[in-house]
Amino acid sequence: MIVNQQIERWLTAQTAFSESAERPFVTLSYAQSWDGSITTRAGETLGLSGSESRRLTHQLRSLHDGILVGIGTVLTDDPQLTVREWDGHNPQPIVLDSGLRTPPTARLCQRKDKECWLLTCLKPDGTFGGNAEIITLAGDEYGRVDLSVALQRLWEKGIRTLMVEGGSQVITAFLKAQFADALVLTIAPTLVGGYKGVGNLDLGCKSQLPQIRPLHSQMLGQDLIMWGNLHYLEPALA
Repeated sequence: MIVNQQIERWLTAQTAFSESAERPFVTLSYAQSWDGSITTRAGETLGLSGSESRRLTHQLRSLHDGILVGIGTVLTDDPQLTVREWDGHNPQPIVLDSGLRTPPTARLCQRKDKECWLLTCLKPDGTFGGNAEIITLAGDEYGRVDLSVALQRLWEKGIRTLMVEGGSQVITAFLKAQFADALVLTIAPTLVGGYKGVGNLDLGCKSQLPQIRPLHSQMLGQDLIMWGNLHYLEPALA
């Protein structure tokens, strides 16, 4: 419990950032193996966290206004993104879904407590049958939802703190755009040799790499938890 309390105090102290930035404070949180893998291969699910680390994940969810995943995570894991193993409120579920591929039967779209927000580049045709609000936003040069526009809209809708759980493409996109402000990383004591949590950041030199400081670490059950603020020494390329 000491680790949980340390992380909660640290994270709560960061929330003042969002008021000056006028966008949500973004926390990346995910589990990986010692070799940086989050699963065996893209499109497959692999549970890496121990029971204590899963409880920490649910605690972190309760500390954020919103929780965001990509469409790949929805199609692969069909998550609920609720707080079930900790006392706290459920964050607003949000999906980055440029091509509007979320099935109406997804568990996120069947929840009674909150309407899922689907961030997309497409205009809905009115036939979506799930419990979701479809939010059409501008796309970037690759046809994906522009993260800057998405964060601004989430801010306007009252999201001050945002937890991003994955998958790899979403984590990488937030790091490349320099929109990830903090990291809580669970490292499981196993080697997978599989699909990495962070992809190619397309950075040319060490000075451009995101840095974590101050860096904190503590064992929680069999897992190593590492957390800290993310810093960017050079601005992202336009």
